[in-house]
Amino acid sequence: MVKQIFRLTLRSKVRLAKELLSDRRVPWYAKAIIPVLVLYLAMPLDIIPDFIPVLGQLDDLLVVGLAGWAFVRLCPHDILAGAIEKAKNNR
Repeated sequence: MVKQIFRLTLRSKVRLAKELLSDRRVPWYAKAIIPVLVLYLAMPLDIIPDFIPVLGQLDDLLVVGLAGWAFVRLCPHDILAGAIEKAKNNR
């Protein structure tokens, strides 16, 4: 499943995220990950401050990756598979 998501173009990944966020069958706690991620990235306090070269941006990248992984894991498998197919076909 994750390999299929990696193969999507950026535009298709955005469509996939929109599709999953707008689907009522996706649990609220899975949908809550995205706003929390945006708040974390917008917040001036980080685990590792951004003024430290490379490491400051690397922790943000790690948090984005973990949030994406958690979002995908919390989405029901059948809904995720359908949304991936829809994103693939809407190129």
